[in-house]
Amino acid sequence: MAIFEIPLDIPDVEIENVELTKKGDIIITVVSTIEGTHCHKCGREISKPYGHGKTIKLRHLSILGMNVYIHIRPVRYQCTHCAGKPVTTQTLNWYDPRSPHTKVYDNHILLEMVNSTVEDVSIKEGLGYEAVMGSLYRYIDTEVSWDGIERLDVIGLDEISLKKGHGDFVTIVTSRVAAKTTILAVLKGRTKETVKKFLSSIPKRLKKTVKAVCSDMYEGYTNAAAEVFGKDVKIVVDRFHVAKLYRNDLDGLRKKEIKRLKKELSEEEFKKLKNVMWILRKDVDELTDEELEVLKCLFRHSPILELAYKLCNDLTDIFEDDISKSVATCRINDWKKKVKESGLKCFNRFISTLDKYMDKITNYFINRQTSGFVEGLNNKIKVIKRRCYGILNIKHLFQRIYLDLEGYSLYA
Repeated sequence: MAIFEIPLDIPDVEIENVELTKKGDIIITVVSTIEGTHCHKCGREISKPYGHGKTIKLRHLSILGMNVYIHIRPVRYQCTHCAGKPVTTQTLNWYDPRSPHTKVYDNHILLEMVNSTVEDVSIKEGLGYEAVMGSLYRYIDTEVSWDGIERLDVIGLDEISLKKGHGDFVTIVTSRVAAKTTILAVLKGRTKETVKKFLSSIPKRLKKTVKAVCSDMYEGYTNAAAEVFGKDVKIVVDRFHVAKLYRNDLDGLRKKEIKRLKKELSEEEFKKLKNVMWILRKDVDELTDEELEVLKCLFRHSPILELAYKLCNDLTDIFEDDISKSVATCRINDWKKKVKESGLKCFNRFISTLDKYMDKITNYFINRQTSGFVEGLNNKIKVIKRRCYGILNIKHLFQRIYLDLEGYSLYA
């Protein structure tokens, strides 16, 4: 029979025995090659043996599809320095005394959990649900560890609902350095006080690295950031939230005009306007010849909608251009004049919002910063929630977000 060898790759041990059980599991019994340990009371190095502890059984990486278990009876040592001569059991660095697994197997579990679920990993590995959760809680913190962060650069603030339709909001706080997004917090609720308390807890050395805070127009977020960071840090209202507002106004006008045209046009003529909602939402450069013909037909029957459509595209062009904040402010003010001169009323509410947040909106043009990375993360969180059939525990949600963002770099 052919024989091959696989290195155990566990330091400071010798293999004493290998057994294949009737269930098809491999049990490898090892002994420590290290003599001595440190007294758990005085911390001194001790080397007087005092028997062995109970056999520890640890799940290890599988071999050829077979479950592998490491068995070890740790040596106990007696301290001759302390009163009462206490005994300390030796612990080796390749396992955690609290874990039923070797460290490398715990890492394997965490890697399996990236973009997956606890239940799926439990089934694939033949482990109990709590065993998988145990690996998660041993190695993944439930809140940010500032020690591992060197700088923050751009902070993003946004909210997400834990329960669809229930308004059970949490605030997602992230940072963006170069192309890397880091989860900083999942906060219960979205009040100014809650956000301000967290932002205030950021270590002073990291506060100095913050260049901007990106958010939507929710004043609880913008005011909290302004009060914590002061004038040195720019508060940027995300351009895509701005675009959503004026495009919603265009969509509102479209609904009114389509309702009117449905009554006034013949059935055959009205059919030519099929899919106008989606066509109006597409970038002009991406429209097909057929879609451009649909727009021509629509605008022939609704000049007011054509005017609103062109004004929307004009404002988008301003945000697309590489211009300074002062130039952008002038061009946006010119755009507002065009709207007023056009007689269109559909943008009235948006213009009021524009006037209120003009400084924070035009801060975008300083370094062209957006909270697009936050929106991207929110989409990932929605996937996590669907995948895990909803997560209501915000500490567990933080762990799952962190693992999906960092898991491959940490454990692959």
